[in-house]
Amino acid sequence: MACPKLGNVIWEPIQADAALRKPRILLGASGSVAAMKLSQLCRSFSDWAEVRAVATGASLRFIDKASFPNVIAYTDGDEFSRWNTTDDSVLPVKLRHWADIMVIAPLSANTLGKIAGGLCDNLLTHIVYAWDDSKPLFVAPAMNTLMWDNPLTQQHIKAIEELGFSLILPITRNGAMAEVSLIYSTVRTFVHSHVQPAGRVV
Repeated sequence: MACPKLGNVIWEPIQADAALRKPRILLGASGSVAAMKLSQLCRSFSDWAEVRAVATGASLRFIDKASFPNVIAYTDGDEFSRWNTTDDSVLPVKLRHWADIMVIAPLSANTLGKIAGGLCDNLLTHIVYAWDDSKPLFVAPAMNTLMWDNPLTQQHIKAIEELGFSLILPITRNGAMAEVSLIYSTVRTFVHSHVQPAGRVV
């Protein structure tokens, strides 16, 4: 059976557990005011999926830790905190294997530029570089309209789309991140359209 396509990308089957289980969603947040919506995203996806979150240092200033849901969350300091010997698996690789889908929302102009330019200097970008490109990776950019319209930004967007990233466009009038409901529905629709009865996401 041919593998289904999303845009120009052909997704290989993602092997799930033998027993049917919930999809595993890894949410990432980078340094944008829209990072304050990470809690809402976690709650939305937790209704039907297993969720873990990764927050960059720059995003933490916008996240209300007191109201954060009961979701396992990682920050840059966690990357090597459990690493002791060369036999230990590093966190980006563990999360790559754990997740079925990654969603970076918000994707700031800075983190977009890092990924498009081949840089990885924090946990989130290390996960992107370790990511299994047979698994879906969605991004929801968030930035000022002038930054979004900048030719550099459009060049970076083109670069990550060519790598197979799926783009959830920002709100046109102000460059703000897409609504949580749209991000949620986009990912959930994709999952539901690519699930086989045996418990595989394809």
